[in-house]
Amino acid sequence: MVVSNVKAVLNKPYMPAVFFLAGVTYDSVTLTRIDRLLDNLILLLYLSLLGLLIVLVGRFTVGQMPDGPSTGVPPALSLLGRARPYYPMAIQFLLGGLFSAYAIFYLQSASLSTTAIFFGVLVVLLVSNEFLRDRLSNLRILVMLYAVVCFSFFTLFLPVITGLIHTALFLLGAVLSGLVTLRVVELVYRGRPDVTRKEVLLTSLPAVALIGLLIVFYFLNWIPPVPLSLKFGGTYHQITKEQDQYRLSFEEGSWYQFWKRTDDPFLGEGPVSCFTAVFAPVNLTTTIYHHWKHRAFGPGGSRGGGGFRTTDRIPIPIAGGREGGYRGYTTKGRVLPGDWQVDVETADGRLIGRVGFRVEERPVDTPLALDSITY
Repeated sequence: MVVSNVKAVLNKPYMPAVFFLAGVTYDSVTLTRIDRLLDNLILLLYLSLLGLLIVLVGRFTVGQMPDGPSTGVPPALSLLGRARPYYPMAIQFLLGGLFSAYAIFYLQSASLSTTAIFFGVLVVLLVSNEFLRDRLSNLRILVMLYAVVCFSFFTLFLPVITGLIHTALFLLGAVLSGLVTLRVVELVYRGRPDVTRKEVLLTSLPAVALIGLLIVFYFLNWIPPVPLSLKFGGTYHQITKEQDQYRLSFEEGSWYQFWKRTDDPFLGEGPVSCFTAVFAPVNLTTTIYHHWKHRAFGPGGSRGGGGFRTTDRIPIPIAGGREGGYRGYTTKGRVLPGDWQVDVETADGRLIGRVGFRVEERPVDTPLALDSITY
């Protein structure tokens, strides 16, 4: 009686959404830091279980395993056959958990002005996963989804364990993703003498093409440089260090601007300092850059013609491990009126985050009154 009631509940039309949301919720509760060993082990467990389920679904689809209770087969295989109706729910839970984790991690690192396309791909996959129940028996779709989560895992995990951020490491992660995906497809068809190598490759081709597209995204700077992420940034009149804290001084706003925590707009010619806190994994030591850019005002204070022009690119060495990010700042002695932005970049120019602000002339006889925060 209890078993039949459970089966009836699991067959309800709303259950796919429940399993999808369960995966997202569990992820939100359990995952904390990108370099935390337990978090990465959880993701690796998800990835392994998902690969196993794809192999099982694929072998049922191509007739390699009995579908439902069967006579003359080992009890374990018969049990796997009886459980087949519930595989899509388990797959949705795992995909929901993996895609939500990667969306969170990439969002923390991304400046959406340049990485919106890749982040959008993750969000679309995250949301559309809820509507894939009727298509999760399609082996090519499953393999494509698996290729994306493998790609996200390896390109995120390798920098964490090596303490390095490099194009070669990214490409290694992409290659590993392709090899693991191909291995899953091979296990699906294993034991079928009538299946040719060509059929295996055709099943894998969409996934391999998708990995190739993601590599193109990388070289177009559409993939953020995880595991680095900008935790905090702003511009200030003065910055002083007091013991283990930085005091960040900015001009007081109007009485209603209770939210103001930075100098935007910045009144006057300077000096102006840009302060940032960049999170990096414990073992990672690298150099980031503050890339200062300026665009002059147009007539009447409107945006000027053309784009931003580089004025300075200043290196800052950082070391990983601090929860709030490794703190540092750069200063310009004089700034011209106009729109400014400070791109926080890796050594090869990949965008970690951006601090934007406007510089305006200080009205005559306007006193300078400073407020401050500590970070």
